[in-house]
Formats: sequence, C-alpha cells, structure tokens
Amino acid sequence: MPELSSVHVVEYDPDWPRRAASAIDALRRAAPGLFVAIEHIGSTAVPGLVAKPVIDLMAAVPDLSHARRHQAALAGLGFHPHDNGMNDRLLYVRADGGVRSHILHVVTLGSWPNRNQRIFRDYLRGHPEDAARYAQLKRAIIAAGTAPGEYARAKTALVQELTDRARAQLGLPPEPVWEKQ
Repeated sequence: MPELSSVHVVEYDPDWPRRAASAIDALRRAAPGLFVAIEHIGSTAVPGLVAKPVIDLMAAVPDLSHARRHQAALAGLGFHPHDNGMNDRLLYVRADGGVRSHILHVVTLGSWPNRNQRIFRDYLRGHPEDAARYAQLKRAIIAAGTAPGEYARAKTALVQELTDRARAQLGLPPEPVWEKQ
C-alpha cells in the first residue's frame, strides 16, 4: 500500500464508474431529497485516464446550509467534512481503511452548470489526445517527486489551458481553475 504522504497515479480501473454509482446511490438513500444532482467527476470519471485512485463526486444542493443539516447522514457513510481552502463549496472526504477513497464536493445548484470540474471532465472524455497529454503530465509530476501539496498546482497550467478551450466551445468565458485560497 502506498504511503499516505506520497502521491501516486494508477492505470484506469474499469470498476471506478461502478464504485462512483454505488456511492451516489448510497448518498441519495442516506439524505433523501438533499441532492438535486450528483455526478462522478475527476480523472476516475474519464475512461482510460490514469488517476489517483480516489473517486471524486460533485453534488448540487439548493443552498449549502441544506447539506450542513445532513452531516450526520453523510458521516454514517464515512463522508466527513474537510477544509482545503475552497470557500465556494463544502467538501467531504471518505477514507476506507485509513486511505482516502472518495471526495464529495457539494456546490450550489446555481453554480452547477458552469462548474469547471464537470466541463473539464466532459472535455477530456471527448478529446483523447488532450487526455493523453494530461496523463503524460501527471506521470511526469509523479516521476519528479513532486510533494503531495504541490501535485494539483503542478497540473494547473495544462488544466487551465484545456478548461479554457472547453469553456470557449460552450460559449462560456474563461474562469480560473485554481480555487484554493
């Protein structure tokens, strides 16, 4: 098992979509009516893409205060609040056997249609050549021994370039992908 202090990526696992669907079903059952939408996002949601083996989910709620009232139900599924410096969402992390397995981003319904994570995922699904560039960058970052806290930042330039392209294709203005304060 890799050390928690290191970042690693693995080859695509065709079981990731099933794991995401299972978590989505459990979340809907645990907090009926809370989530207007829930989707599998991140690299594990892009067929064929290398990824950290963590299932990323994004859920929309009418207001973030609604999710706070369901924290006990989310905790019952192993999803615990986590602060990572993003102030436009609630973040919940699930660790199975002490290893992070899922991340749940809870955002407002009003921001849902234009969320960069959803737009980027869809773009990578439709542009395998850019998904391959992204995979190559991830491997290079890992090979360089980049510290865990710097892994996301090291990907930012390419993620920004591809997200800008995706947003332009949708008729949306560019928006920064780096969200941590």
